[in-house]
Amino acid sequence: MTSNGESRVKDSRSPQTIQLKFSEKYDLDHAQHYFRKHRASLSRRVTTWRELAIARQALALAGDPCVVLDLPCGTGRFWPLLAEKPDRRILAADSSEKMLQVAGQMQPMNLVERVERFQCSAFETGLDDGSVDNIFCMRLLHHIVEPSHRLAMLREFHRVTRDTVCVSLWVDGNYKAYRRTKLEARRSEANQQNRGVVKRRTVESEFRQAGFRIEGHVDFLRFYSMWRIYVLRKG
Repeated sequence: MTSNGESRVKDSRSPQTIQLKFSEKYDLDHAQHYFRKHRASLSRRVTTWRELAIARQALALAGDPCVVLDLPCGTGRFWPLLAEKPDRRILAADSSEKMLQVAGQMQPMNLVERVERFQCSAFETGLDDGSVDNIFCMRLLHHIVEPSHRLAMLREFHRVTRDTVCVSLWVDGNYKAYRRTKLEARRSEANQQNRGVVKRRTVESEFRQAGFRIEGHVDFLRFYSMWRIYVLRKG
């Protein structure tokens, strides 16, 4: 993390922090591929355009927070969006050192200089209580299929944010989720993927258990896409 943000990071982390198996794959080659893939085709660029649009709506619903933690930040795909507010302080963290490295190398230097980067787990950030106005969590929760793990992460978010959380995941009640559920039912246990659809009723109950109330949500494409961003406010 840069010197501007050092005072907000605790010195020690618990050795019992939850480890997600899929996160082990992010070596340098995979991180570079991750950066390139969202620019690789017209369909990817259109998807990114729509995802940025709904993320912008979610931030507005959260009150255009001034201090935002982008977690996991990946290779900085959302940094230009977060930087649209000139006086916003941007913290960015990822469990993968290589993701942070690629983000620092591939994003524009004037943007990189605005972002305070550090490595941490979403389950234990190392930040002080109430360190940020908002936690901006894109493309992580759909990887967390174990309910107790989701709740652990949400409770850490509740501790660290002063106000709101924007979090994306796959939810049921749409065409793509219906297709995905049927596909997963045909997979053998050995071939199950490390991501999945969560019932809206289930995850909304987990939000409340973690101490949040739901401010609202934004869908990628209502009734068709699985992607939804929830805006949660600390209760």
